Amino acid sequence: MTGSERTVCFVSDRTGVTAETLGHSLLSLFGGVTFHTVTMPFVLDTVQARGVVARINALGEERGVKPIVFCTVVDQDTRAVIKQARALVIDLLSTLLGQLEAELGKQAEVAGVPAMHGATTDPSYSARIDATNFVLANDDGAGARDYRSANVVLIGVSRTGKTPTSLYLALQYGVFAANYPLADEELEAGRLPRMLLPHREKLYGLILKADRLQQIRSERRPGSRYASPQQVQYELRAAQALFDRFGVPYLDVTECSIEEIASRIMDQMALARHARS
Repeated sequence: MTGSERTVCFVSDRTGVTAETLGHSLLSLFGGVTFHTVTMPFVLDTVQARGVVARINALGEERGVKPIVFCTVVDQDTRAVIKQARALVIDLLSTLLGQLEAELGKQAEVAGVPAMHGATTDPSYSARIDATNFVLANDDGAGARDYRSANVVLIGVSRTGKTPTSLYLALQYGVFAANYPLADEELEAGRLPRMLLPHREKLYGLILKADRLQQIRSERRPGSRYASPQQVQYELRAAQALFDRFGVPYLDVTECSIEEIASRIMDQMALARHARS
């Protein structure tokens, strides 16, 4: 692994979504570096933490450069073990908790902490789980196709980021996001799919610059018509014309992080947030 490539580990006592979100936001500021990420969730005690440390150390030895670790484990003893890893360990909670304790004049209540940001005390937990299940059931126009229950329906040509954006909206905000891939027949006809017409106010389009979309498709199906410059350019032009014709708001996501994409969708569509408490 070269100096422009680094291994990044997200270590958490829950799902790791918080560590991933904060970590990716920071890493996005360092262009030119390729980050290989590994998530290590549900590290609940010192025994599990020692196993995580061994894994982190092995990754460093295998790849020849010490990993970067973003840690959101709250238990101090477990966190102390993780800090023994031969890595740059960025403890995302201790600094923040210390500042809050100083400001509020009291110690954080960390007894029984794994439940602290879990289902038992987080009123938005069920909403986010339900939203995630909804996304999986309504991905790429498949499955239940329950657009009536959707808060937003993302549309666009293949490989424009509809699925990861839908999942992020669900996991972070509890948004019921369906997504629908525009097929050649719809692009050629210049019309919205019939099943989407009753839900036009929920539609939001995603597009990419042609060269970026071609690169993504070429990695998936090299040498195919699907990845050819002509096909990619045609699909993007037709999709944008469709959005303009039917007044569908859309975003060019070429230079956007998934956090920015989700934030813009939330604001433009005036979606209610069910974020973590």
